[in-house]
Amino acid sequence: MQKVTKQILFELLLARHKDNPYAKLSDIPNPFLLKDIKIAVKRIKTAILNNETITIVGDYDVDGVVSTAIMIDFFNKVGYKVNHIIPNRFEHGYGLSPKIVKLIDSGLVITVDNGISAVQASKELMQKGIDLIITDHHTVGDTLPTALAIVNPKQDDCTFPFKEICGAQVAWYLCAAIKSELNLQINMSDFLDLLCIAVIADIMPMTSLNYTIVRHGLKRLKQSNRASLKKLDEVLAKKFYVSDDIGFMIAPKINSAGRMDDASIALSFLLSKNEYEANDSLSLLDELNNYRKSLQEEISNKATQEINHEHNVIVVWGENWHEGVIGIVASKLSNTFKKPAFVFSVKNGIAKGSARANAKINLHTLITQCSSLLKGFGGHKNAAGLSLEEKNLQTFQEKINSLVIDIEQEDLHIEYECLGELDVSSVDLEFLSIIEKFEPYGLENKKPIFQISNAKVLKSEFIGKDKNHLKLLLSSNGNIFEALKFHYNKPINKEFIDIIVSINKNEFRGEVNAQFLIEDIIL
Repeated sequence: MQKVTKQILFELLLARHKDNPYAKLSDIPNPFLLKDIKIAVKRIKTAILNNETITIVGDYDVDGVVSTAIMIDFFNKVGYKVNHIIPNRFEHGYGLSPKIVKLIDSGLVITVDNGISAVQASKELMQKGIDLIITDHHTVGDTLPTALAIVNPKQDDCTFPFKEICGAQVAWYLCAAIKSELNLQINMSDFLDLLCIAVIADIMPMTSLNYTIVRHGLKRLKQSNRASLKKLDEVLAKKFYVSDDIGFMIAPKINSAGRMDDASIALSFLLSKNEYEANDSLSLLDELNNYRKSLQEEISNKATQEINHEHNVIVVWGENWHEGVIGIVASKLSNTFKKPAFVFSVKNGIAKGSARANAKINLHTLITQCSSLLKGFGGHKNAAGLSLEEKNLQTFQEKINSLVIDIEQEDLHIEYECLGELDVSSVDLEFLSIIEKFEPYGLENKKPIFQISNAKVLKSEFIGKDKNHLKLLLSSNGNIFEALKFHYNKPINKEFIDIIVSINKNEFRGEVNAQFLIEDIIL
């Protein structure tokens, strides 16, 4: 394994982006490469000219809330008032559903971050004489909804060159196309502050088009004039933003509304007109996020006890497990046990589930092969939602495991790819600045991680309120340093260990230091 010097680190990270065809915002693909987008904008233009009611139907996760916020903000800039509905997870279920259709009487419906699986709801809208435009990015099923236009880059005959964009990006592109059709003077880069939050939160590949959009978006986030983002900036007090700030601090707050109560709280926050509105909404989001954390821990503990460790896919369920946190629990189980995970909440004979995977195998493809057991499902390669009758859970568990019985372990979970062996003595502020220079990091463009071999354990202790984080004092070639492993409660009983680490900049009381975060311990 090569030794990583500052020069090697710079060259390795630079090489990741050397062939990016969208390195500049001026290079990004044209909106009209998206299938059906011309049909969509002409229908929207007609609706505006005829003063029809336009209803935006969003989703309750970060991507769906941001998509809705971008659409509302854009139409406000146009000077045209639109209605909006974000389904309540507990009352309406996911996306455009028959329950949502009942709330709409006339006009034009535009979905954002959902709709590609809304076959029944689309038929009911047609029966009411209401036109439907779908904008989505989720995997396209065998049966398409009935719609005037379907704008989704995952369609086989869509010519948009980069398929892995989130729902908010599709909505943003639709707005850009409307701007062009109506010949409006609206700066589409004004939305990048919101857009980058959705791209990161929805775990899109941080390469190519996404890398460029988020890179510019993080800068705009710091300079944003939105009351909501100015309030966040004040609270977080960051000199600049990196992808982890979104993933670990901002996105969970926004997500907590849809998970624990109603996503309209998060939408109200993003669209706050002044600092007083922003402050009130943010306080409520913080309360919901803290509640989410405690429930998540409780259900994670219960779910862990239900795991059959002989299976290649984790499938666990419990009575009335909170639907708002089972997705996070699935993600945690998948990362901890290094295999795909399905977590179901059972209520009144129906099991609603979330699935997560960091694997070479495709979750959506796997689930499709079990569709005869399901009431419904949707999602993509790494994340999915599904439902089935409680009586079919055991059969589903057996079926999905039978599909991967011969799969190699490395295909069930993508392991860390180290850049090389780290010389601890080389880690200084210049080393950290090289890592920061190539932000943002994410899926398919992982934050640099390194191996430290044969580190001597000088001290080991558990810290935090619940004593569930491990703090080690280590020595490597005479260099003494601290390293943290979050959510880890196994004692270290060896004198020497190998560890996989990432390195963060830690600012405390005006001092800046390198913080070693342990990604994995090789005992």
